Amino acid sequence: MCGIVGYVGKKEVVPVIIEGLRRLEYRGYDSAGIAVGGTGNGLELRRAPGKLRKLEEVLSDRPIHGTYGIGHTRWATHGRPTEENAHPHRDCTGRIVVVHNGIVENYLALKHELAAEGHKFVTETDTEIIAHLIEQEMASAATSGKTMPLEEAVRRSVARLTGAFAIVVISADEPDKIVAARFGPPAVIGLGEGEYFVASDVPGILHHTRNLYFLADGDMAVITPSGVQLTDFHGNPIERQVQRIQWDPIQAEKGGYKHFMLKEIFEQPRAIRDTTLGRISLDTGKVFLSEMKISDEDFRRATKINIAACGTSWHAATAGKFMIERLARVPVEVDYASEYRYRDPIPDPTALGLLITQSGETADTLAAQREMISKGSKTIAICNVVGAMIAREAHGTIYTHAGPEIGVASTKAFTAQLVALFLFAVHLAQARQTISEDEGRALLEELTMLPGKVEEILKTVDGECEKLARIYSNVSDFLFLGRGIHYPIALEGALKLKEISYIHAEGYPAGEMKHGPNALIDETLPVVVLATQDKSNRDSKLRYEKTLSNIQEVTARSGKVIAVAVEGDTDIGHLVEHVLHVPHTSELLLSVLDVIPLQLLAYHIAVRRGCDVDQPRNLAKSVTVE
Repeated sequence: MCGIVGYVGKKEVVPVIIEGLRRLEYRGYDSAGIAVGGTGNGLELRRAPGKLRKLEEVLSDRPIHGTYGIGHTRWATHGRPTEENAHPHRDCTGRIVVVHNGIVENYLALKHELAAEGHKFVTETDTEIIAHLIEQEMASAATSGKTMPLEEAVRRSVARLTGAFAIVVISADEPDKIVAARFGPPAVIGLGEGEYFVASDVPGILHHTRNLYFLADGDMAVITPSGVQLTDFHGNPIERQVQRIQWDPIQAEKGGYKHFMLKEIFEQPRAIRDTTLGRISLDTGKVFLSEMKISDEDFRRATKINIAACGTSWHAATAGKFMIERLARVPVEVDYASEYRYRDPIPDPTALGLLITQSGETADTLAAQREMISKGSKTIAICNVVGAMIAREAHGTIYTHAGPEIGVASTKAFTAQLVALFLFAVHLAQARQTISEDEGRALLEELTMLPGKVEEILKTVDGECEKLARIYSNVSDFLFLGRGIHYPIALEGALKLKEISYIHAEGYPAGEMKHGPNALIDETLPVVVLATQDKSNRDSKLRYEKTLSNIQEVTARSGKVIAVAVEGDTDIGHLVEHVLHVPHTSELLLSVLDVIPLQLLAYHIAVRRGCDVDQPRNLAKSVTVE
């Protein structure tokens, strides 16, 4: 969602904020703005609709200078993406400025109340009312002959808000002070030497410091050149552990690739290795999940696993269902996190909750976690960001260690999630004694070979996908088919294509073709079929044979088939127009190999169509409000 960067220190503030906002562009936005103080001219604002370069043009024409300030990239919720609706927003006096990520649900009632008291509004946003609430609190104190500190006025104002918000506030009357408050969307505080930062995500400030506080819901930070004070919304001092971020800032750069997405596709071998590192022993065949406050006895008692996730993470969750049920023999139910709490789930303290989210701050997934906990379940988070909210509230965490993912369309985070789910499934199976030591060792040996096999695919398939893009970049529809664990990978392939190329694409279970999708097939419809197999697995061979029948259904209706098959499968080439080969591996891990060609195909088609691959329209990287 929206990007926020703030700075107080000795440096010229504008370059720091603009650089930080640029590093947060992956979150998606449609306008940008900055407010700066510290020169004796009060607070100066510059705003512009469109991309960050538009704001930079405004700053070039009308420069501003100072040593503290806040900046914002807005993803429109209330009000059109215009200059007047761009953040930051002022109060009536112009001396209080606010930036905001989230949605104030009761903003209309507050706006009517403030308007009745004489406040004049100039935007269509919900954010503007926050500045006016703060102004009202300070004016009320002044009427009584008192001076109210900015943080107290913010504290009283947020108590009147309902909804989700991360806000950052500065005032011309209290120079070199930034106040930040969080309830829902993420906010991090960066600790430097005589300088301090605030941002809505780590990459925005990672070039300046790796030492961060992650604010929790109900936290407020007062940031000055002398340090950071943390309190709750009632003013009580609190402590938060300083988190040391291990990501190299260079990881967040394109590194010679044309787009972040392509870079992140090619980083997948490293991400898989890092997710596996230190968690397996080939000597014993065991999986070790150290950050787990759930005992093996809890795992043995579990009657069910409830998984909740959104978007790409939901596809990983659905693949994880196959892994967990196959290995640990425990029922798994997968929900869209956005729907979970609205179906009034049945309490079951013996069920375990599993939440999957790249950012660890996805609003719907956090809500699902809290619902699970309220029903008596212990929860486990699979997350990519150390110290994120979902990890702090979980009873156990499996960090994916994929590193920063900048492209909106998730790639390496998805494959890292699949690997984390595989590790969890093996660990759970070992605790429940549903697989032998030899079976565990064999599975982990296959896992250790996975990064090399992904590297092989990237070398051989990238060019083939680029050729396919020349053929199919102008079609209007795609169909993706898969069976078993490969069905959620078909869903993911369709999602990647529609996200970044804007081609309508649909993923479907191959066995359901006769129940409707066959009506769509003609010579204009490309159909991507996941036809990989593990020849050592009887069920996999049976699935493969059934998938070949589905391919023949498509070709009989003149559909164009792009098949993903394992190396050495020469038979399938006689049935289809195009084959993308991947190496052999075990059935459950084929899901990781399957998705690599689908990512590359989507990428190259989007590039040929001239789409903004890293920042597709209408989408944000982290959905931090419902």
